[in-house]
Amino acid sequence: MSPNILVLYYSRKGRTAELARHAARGVQAAGGEATVRTVPAVSATVEAVEPEILDSGPPYATLGELERCDGLLLGSPTHFGNMAAALKYFLDGSGRLWLDGALVDKPAGLFTSGSSMHGGQETTLLSMALPLLHHGMLWVGIPYTEPAVNETRTGGSPYGASHVATAWNESLSKHERDLAAALGRRVTRLAQRLTAAT
Repeated sequence: MSPNILVLYYSRKGRTAELARHAARGVQAAGGEATVRTVPAVSATVEAVEPEILDSGPPYATLGELERCDGLLLGSPTHFGNMAAALKYFLDGSGRLWLDGALVDKPAGLFTSGSSMHGGQETTLLSMALPLLHHGMLWVGIPYTEPAVNETRTGGSPYGASHVATAWNESLSKHERDLAAALGRRVTRLAQRLTAAT
């Protein structure tokens, strides 16, 4: 049976959404099923402020989808070196899953985009890892055996996939696309091994 990988992200300008698409492509290339979902924006009072059903793009994620997935790819734009409030709001509502141990031993990879070369992409990836570690998930990075990690002059690191959204790199570079897909493949392969072992 193909592992179900939840590709869950928040995106404002489309760059994180583009990383999500390439990560989902990697999931499919590795024989997995990618379930692509987003989360609604939140207001200053931290309440969802978008319609319940979007006109276009992926639907909003549910906690049930998070609970049922075999692996997770989680993405957010970089906001002052941290994940976006909308994604944190969704994760903050996952206490029941934590209490039930529903995500323990499931692999998770991370991706982000930011508007400057040293704008906190790696700390954003770290901030997204923290709640997942509390859930008992297995954080999956990108090893240096992936050639693009060594060759990239834009985004991408051992912590996860990333995009540097600058005037000289408006669209994802080839390395950024390749690393997002590589992360999707790696999470999928690990999910396959882990589900086969149980």
